[in-house]
Amino acid sequence: MAELDQLVPDIYKLLDKLQDGESIVPDLEPHLDTCMENIRECIVHWATPQQPNRNDSLRMSNIGRGDRRLWFDAHEDSEPTREPPHTFIKFLYGHLLEQIALLLVEAAGHRVSNTQDEVVVDGIKGHMDAVIDGEVIDVKTASSYGFKKFAEGRLAEDDAFGYLPQLAGYEKAMGTDNGGFLVINKESGELCLHIPDDLDKPNVSTVIEHKKNVMKSVDKPEALCYDDKPNGAAGNMTVGKGCTWCPHLMQCRSDANDGKGLRVFAYSKGPEFFTKVVKEPRVEEITHEFV
Repeated sequence: MAELDQLVPDIYKLLDKLQDGESIVPDLEPHLDTCMENIRECIVHWATPQQPNRNDSLRMSNIGRGDRRLWFDAHEDSEPTREPPHTFIKFLYGHLLEQIALLLVEAAGHRVSNTQDEVVVDGIKGHMDAVIDGEVIDVKTASSYGFKKFAEGRLAEDDAFGYLPQLAGYEKAMGTDNGGFLVINKESGELCLHIPDDLDKPNVSTVIEHKKNVMKSVDKPEALCYDDKPNGAAGNMTVGKGCTWCPHLMQCRSDANDGKGLRVFAYSKGPEFFTKVVKEPRVEEITHEFV
């Protein structure tokens, strides 16, 4: 019986056959029909506009969000961010890569079950990716930067998307406790399996109770979800990286720059949101595009 801790080596061993001139079609064949049907469902789902989730609802996918973000979700209406067209391609190949990863998992001799099963924990619903070899495994795609965080076991230090509370929720629903993340570097194709320590995973019932209270509260949480960070040596400050994806960013930080709100500057790598400007950046200011 295959062991979970050998998952990535077993997949690499399977792929090594290709370098030796040996076909892996016999390994893939028993699982191809299921994979192709899952890929079809992924494409149809991706190609169908989805109704946005109610902002005031708590789900397994958002229990890891910062308190302040969840409060704004529940109390403030923000215009949905309009994504550049190419972003939808990025979303699609992320979903497809996850299906290919599960195909390789099975072809390498490991057991996959409970794919996309709905679970409910303390009234909160979620859909988990899969159970592999009896443990809950979330399949993720990541940039090289994000992949390194998983490969080096540093997720608990920077869990901006709340993956650990989500995993803890799925594990409570399944009655297991040794799950983790199968991660694909979407730039290099590398794989890693990160099994976090028990101490890195929160008590999900405590988290859910706290988040429910935050969302019901009249008062906005004072603490920011992410601390501001220095930008250069002159004293300029920008929002934390995790804030840049928040639809409430401009509302949340309306007190920045002595009450004038965020100032946004167009850098080559993307916009930077300044909470304090001591020295004017030497790039175009585009704040008006975000108001």
